[in-house]
Amino acid sequence: MTQRPHSFTGPRALALAATLTLLALPAGANAQSNVTLYGTIDSGFVHANHTEGATGPQSRSMITSNIISGSRWGLRGTEPLGRGLSAMFQIESGFNAVNGEMGNGGRAFGRKSIVGLTSTEWGEVTIGRQYDPVVNLVQGMTADGYFGGFFATPGDVDNYDNGARINNAIRYATPNFGGLQFEGMYASGNVAGETGAGRSYGVAGAYNNGPLALGAGFFFADGGNTQKGYGYREWTSSAGSLFNSPINNGFRTASKVRIARVAGKYAVGPAILGLSYSNAQYASDGLSDFTGTATFDTVNAFATYALTPAINTGIGYSYTRMRGERHLGAHYNQFNAGVTYALSKRTSTYVIGGYQQAIGKTLNQGETVEATASVGSYGFNAGARTQLLVGMGLKHSF
Repeated sequence: MTQRPHSFTGPRALALAATLTLLALPAGANAQSNVTLYGTIDSGFVHANHTEGATGPQSRSMITSNIISGSRWGLRGTEPLGRGLSAMFQIESGFNAVNGEMGNGGRAFGRKSIVGLTSTEWGEVTIGRQYDPVVNLVQGMTADGYFGGFFATPGDVDNYDNGARINNAIRYATPNFGGLQFEGMYASGNVAGETGAGRSYGVAGAYNNGPLALGAGFFFADGGNTQKGYGYREWTSSAGSLFNSPINNGFRTASKVRIARVAGKYAVGPAILGLSYSNAQYASDGLSDFTGTATFDTVNAFATYALTPAINTGIGYSYTRMRGERHLGAHYNQFNAGVTYALSKRTSTYVIGGYQQAIGKTLNQGETVEATASVGSYGFNAGARTQLLVGMGLKHSF
């Protein structure tokens, strides 16, 4: 006799369904999630002086924001999913603290906007607008992590000050193996029918254990194929703008940008010594208003010394050499100094300075021009071969 299948209806069926549902849930799924509100407000005074070849005002003073650190607010949170796995998110908005305007091109969360999964055993995957692996693993070994953009590479030609965030990005970071960690990232340009247009990718590795830290990484960005009215490229990469100064602005129609960096630092008692090297290449194609490849080689060195637990001092030096076609060639020497004083764990004051001299020829809208100075990622275009910046202010974190 053929046996009829069991009928899963009524109370028995409901009990079985409830049991299977509970078994399918990860252990600890009912754990409490947490969300943290955080931020930084940085405002102060900056004075600029141009002593040689200025085409505009020879001095300028301003009350401004984001001197030693970018003003921002954000939310980050995690939700335990069980077995060491957690969901996470972070949204972060930049702003100008002296006038209330939104930063990062007016984006609501222009500094960061990610969602992801993190595991103590398998590492972390994040999706959204975020930093590239070189910034995540190598930048912390540079002076930028202590004194901000004044100490960055002249003109920030190698994204030393992490000015460029990456859109449409998926990133993987390994767990930390006794101080050793690796990251990889890929970002789509989201251009229909053109898989490679506007894409970005990067890899980096770092060792950070005890007094020694070492890191290296590579970043690539494609500029896209969007043309302006005059027939040259308008940068439409998944990577944000890398052209934020007169030092590299003449190469903003580049087809591709490649950046490689190695860095290291060593702590000796209250002192930290750091050294880094970067190679940034701006390549051209038929949509560029220059030919060949412009290459920026930069060496950065810095030293910090904690006079007391509250007072930290630092000095830095950067040398950048630019090479290119049309007999282009420029040199940038930059010197920096700074001191920070912690009034509390969350509030500090600071005084920082930078001096730069530019020598040689570069490009501006396809024309060969005299190289002009622009200190770190904070300098601006005054058409001068020298630039002196002094900044002082107050930073509060919450």
